Amino acid sequence: MSAPLTETELSEHFAHCIQVLGGTTAASRRLGIDERAIRRFVTGEKPISPRLMQDTATALRTLVEEASAAEARITSALGA
Repeated sequence: MSAPLTETELSEHFAHCIQVLGGTTAASRRLGIDERAIRRFVTGEKPISPRLMQDTATALRTLVEEASAAEARITSALGA
């Protein structure tokens, strides 16, 4: 089991997740959170709750599913 993240590490990891989700605007839409709030979480101005991290994980899983479906359709269309 890994050690819990520090507040700084959590903010940095959250920032990475926001980039994976497509940036602040796309993440805002996926998470249903105002863009300004997301920026405040990233900078550490606002604390990141376990619920926000759970919602972020769910959004990332959804993105993976959507990307996998898109890849499968491309592969199918190319006959590979």
